[in-house]
Amino acid sequence: MDRTNSADISFKKVSELVSTYYELTKPGITLSVVASMLIGFLMGSAGSVDLFLMFHATLGTYLIAAGTSAHNMFLERNLDGLMRRTSKRPLPAYKVTPRQSFIFSMTLILAGLLYLISMVNWVAGLVSLATTIIYLLAYTPLKRISALNVFVGAIPGALPVVGGWAATSGTVFEHGMWILFGIIYCWQIPHVMAIAWVCKGDYEHAGFKMLPKNDPKGIKASVWIIVPLLLLFPSVYKLYVMGLVEWLYLAGALLTTIGFFYYGVRFVINRDVPTAKGLMFSSFVYLPLIWIFIFLDWMIL
Repeated sequence: MDRTNSADISFKKVSELVSTYYELTKPGITLSVVASMLIGFLMGSAGSVDLFLMFHATLGTYLIAAGTSAHNMFLERNLDGLMRRTSKRPLPAYKVTPRQSFIFSMTLILAGLLYLISMVNWVAGLVSLATTIIYLLAYTPLKRISALNVFVGAIPGALPVVGGWAATSGTVFEHGMWILFGIIYCWQIPHVMAIAWVCKGDYEHAGFKMLPKNDPKGIKASVWIIVPLLLLFPSVYKLYVMGLVEWLYLAGALLTTIGFFYYGVRFVINRDVPTAKGLMFSSFVYLPLIWIFIFLDWMIL
């Protein structure tokens, strides 16, 4: 084998290894965490953004979020192998060993935590640590015990925006950050419930309890979905009332929430897989649209 072929093979192996470890970090979830943090940072900056601090907050948040996602894969490696949608993840597909994934995930978590504490502030670091602890030690094991995990899991899902606000303000006692937290929290419950309904067979096969007990007709699930959707309306409006955003955000956010609510009502009426898919896909676009309206409002007005 000549040197060129040898170099090509080595490069391919390195590329595959990097791709595998990147997959361990659940890139979609990790980037959504960073996006939420950045929205919190912008909203908490009161019009004067420290770009260097934002860079440090972004890097630290990315590291700890990536590590948390990777450690979740480590903890659920055997269960992931039982579900069609996750069976090709790095651990069940034997692309990395459990030991390798453990070392990788813990290194990222510790690096991210230390980076946030040293380069941003200790409040942002503690918020990120709380996010990781609740996600890994409360939500992850609760998924096999009770469908109430949906409400617990929504907490670490919503905390990154608090971490972003804390990164620039150094406090967790400002009203605006908790309104943003409430928006993400209320969004996440119908989002997860819709996914659980669509992937019900997969979850049940792996032993995950993502839907309410004794609810064959989906009545309980409908209540769990429709109440957070209703709460989204006063939550998105509250930001405007507080003077944190202007009419551009308000118009876009209310229209988007009406659309999201519409798909929730469709599910409540039919309670079947097609309407659950509609709700699921609408949830995929809802939060990014809210963030876009906040960003445009912040940029233009």
